Amino acid sequence: MQGKTEAVIFDMDGVLIDSEPLWREAMIIEFTAIGLPFTNEDCKKTTGKRFDEVVLFWFKIHSITHINPKEFENNVINRLIELIKIKGKPINGVIDVLNFLKTQNIKIGLATSSNEKLMHFIVNFLQIRSFFHSINSAEKLQYGKPHPQVYLNCANDLLVNPSNCIVVEDSINGMVAGLAAGMKVFVVPEAINLNNPKWVLANLVCENMLILKAKFKAHFNLF
Repeated sequence: MQGKTEAVIFDMDGVLIDSEPLWREAMIIEFTAIGLPFTNEDCKKTTGKRFDEVVLFWFKIHSITHINPKEFENNVINRLIELIKIKGKPINGVIDVLNFLKTQNIKIGLATSSNEKLMHFIVNFLQIRSFFHSINSAEKLQYGKPHPQVYLNCANDLLVNPSNCIVVEDSINGMVAGLAAGMKVFVVPEAINLNNPKWVLANLVCENMLILKAKFKAHFNLF
């Protein structure tokens, strides 16, 4: 039935796992290693984009030719995986949200711009694979977020009309992708990005996952 929420689709980085700081650390280490001084502010310029697109963006700007983009991408991903093994943890409250949705028989999906290797590593590392009815990476799509295709693919896998899906995101590109897919978008940004005026486009902005859980309870008329 159109209009009724039947599925919730989660982004991964920064939504399920507190990986954004680790992404920045891995990027800074590896870009510096190839002779390009890199900062946190540089990292934030491409947040939410598919990582191969991020690499090509910076390689073009700085005319980097002494290393293959794919080789560099693999170096960063491998560095990130090692950092996650040491420091990785789920976003506070996200397991509560997943458990709540599961008790309500809501279909749960995952749609990420990250590559399949990282996606599978993270869902296994966090031991959350059993929550998801579908997991999707934009790695092999023509475009990553903000293009909506990865969200549309996930809705198709879930056998749910996009208009009956809620997306949970933390980035501007992800928000735009969800909206372009015709879905409602609830955003839970990093604290440093909470007051970004662009969030006005979202259907809901939450400070943290515990607030999101309360909003879901209200949304599903369970108060």
